[in-house]
Amino acid sequence: MVKMMNYSRQREVILNTLKEYVVHPTAESLYEKVREKDSKISLATLYRNLNQLVENGIIKKIDGFYDSAHFDHNTHEHYHFMCRNCKRVFDIPSNVAPDLIHKTEETTGFLIENHDIIFSGICKDCRNDMSN
Repeated sequence: MVKMMNYSRQREVILNTLKEYVVHPTAESLYEKVREKDSKISLATLYRNLNQLVENGIIKKIDGFYDSAHFDHNTHEHYHFMCRNCKRVFDIPSNVAPDLIHKTEETTGFLIENHDIIFSGICKDCRNDMSN
């Protein structure tokens, strides 16, 4: 559920940069892009705003990847794939496994309120590079 937040110019720069830089960046890589737009934004400000955006349901924090969390402006239901070779993160539409949540609830009796499904392996580009 998305909550309303007070306006912050710095938060707007961070969110707009995340929306433009749609590679599911880590905070560190997003920071480099944000600094190109506003050199006064500190790393601490970036982390604080990312955490507030996550807490308010405006962006998603994706944990479970190798070293660092990644951030995603797309809050619609979808899954992720991370290439273990190039470390890029890709969206996978949730309709590849329709009714997954419902079937899981039926099978387990759990009430699933939130989920993150992450696949890992080798992306198509890296597979092609390996075969050449």
